[in-house]
Amino acid sequence: MATLTIRNLDDQVKQALREQAARHGVSMEEEVRTLLTKAVSSGGRRRLTAEEIVAKHARSPDKPVDQKALSDAMWEESFD
Repeated sequence: MATLTIRNLDDQVKQALREQAARHGVSMEEEVRTLLTKAVSSGGRRRLTAEEIVAKHARSPDKPVDQKALSDAMWEESFD
């Protein structure tokens, strides 16, 4: 196994990683390993959250939402 040192990491990024790791119940080191592995295995493409998918397909309040298209988008994002 290799070791990686990251210099000049913004303090806010480090704090966000620490908080995210705590929410997941893992060390910050494990959280970063997981994030890097996912980023590399997905070709660098970040998965969208459900909120981002809904916002992407949102229409103005007076137009109906295409629930099938929204469902399809969520499905594709989950298993892409």
